[in-house]
Amino acid sequence: MRDAEISRKTKETDISLSLGIEGKGEVSVDTGCAFLDHMLTLFGVHGNFNLVIKCKGDVEVDYHHTVEDVGICLGEAFKKALGDKKGIRRYGDKVIPMDEALILSAVDFSGRSHLNYDVFIPEEKIGDFDSELVEEFFRAFTRTAEMSLHLLMFAGSNSHHIAECVFKSAARSIREACEKDAASEGKIPSTKGVL
Repeated sequence: MRDAEISRKTKETDISLSLGIEGKGEVSVDTGCAFLDHMLTLFGVHGNFNLVIKCKGDVEVDYHHTVEDVGICLGEAFKKALGDKKGIRRYGDKVIPMDEALILSAVDFSGRSHLNYDVFIPEEKIGDFDSELVEEFFRAFTRTAEMSLHLLMFAGSNSHHIAECVFKSAARSIREACEKDAASEGKIPSTKGVL
């Protein structure tokens, strides 16, 4: 089983996180930010990951530190759980619709960090959540996971639908990239011999 546990404590957040890549989509999330909890629950269920996250953050300031630091921890968990990445597919991509929204995500667990975020969320806030924090989450996540992630929006007008579609699409493509590839069993999927 490819699992990881991460703890991170700063003056702004105190986070404990556990991830099971070969999971059943069993998720328990409590970050103090209801919209982030909703998005991370979608991520775990659609990625079929077992995910437990507890975060106590300075939400009285705003949600920025909580969102960014949870992204950091989730990326660290994927990096740790995947280990040397032997036998994984490495790449994954999905186009996911949600009503009027349509998002493409493409992933490469390359060992290099890059986020291409070509998504426009029309409203500045979704409830009390700053919509710009969707990008902040994935920027932190891709940095510590050491992966490339492209998120492209083809259609969408409802801010909640767009954000939800982003998390669902990312989860599905990450799940695909993490899957074991029988044709590459025991091999690092790179001509360099390391990822």
